[in-house]
Amino acid sequence: MSVAAIGLGSNLGRRRANLNAAIRALARLPGTRLAALSRFIETEPVGPPQPRFLNAAVLLETTLSPEELLGALLGIEAALGRIRDVPRGPRCIDLDLLTHGTSKRRSAHLILPHPELHRRAFVLEPLAEIAPGLRIPGRGRVLDLLAKIRR
Repeated sequence: MSVAAIGLGSNLGRRRANLNAAIRALARLPGTRLAALSRFIETEPVGPPQPRFLNAAVLLETTLSPEELLGALLGIEAALGRIRDVPRGPRCIDLDLLTHGTSKRRSAHLILPHPELHRRAFVLEPLAEIAPGLRIPGRGRVLDLLAKIRR
């Protein structure tokens, strides 16, 4: 069993409902238990001009491998109507696999930990709420990373 951190975001449609639907789907994944859920926070987008995001983070206890979990996240996004047409563009749902235990991976489809995690307050703030001491492999503790970018 591993603990995986997932970042969630939505800036199209009914943002809160989109996030809640994704959270319910995550909790139903086989071999997985929802261990923690942050509050929802409103954030500015990164990328082209678009509406503000509602973001959150969850911790999952899971027996799924990183690749299996990533596949499940992509499936949830598709089921909720995610269309990937503009890089960093607006989206009804975004699910990012941030960490998976202490795994470090680099492949064409998966990089762990998430390569931008340590630079993004919209990910670190909700994650710090539920796992301030979580160690990001090769980067440090979530709370310390957040303090660095707030300076």
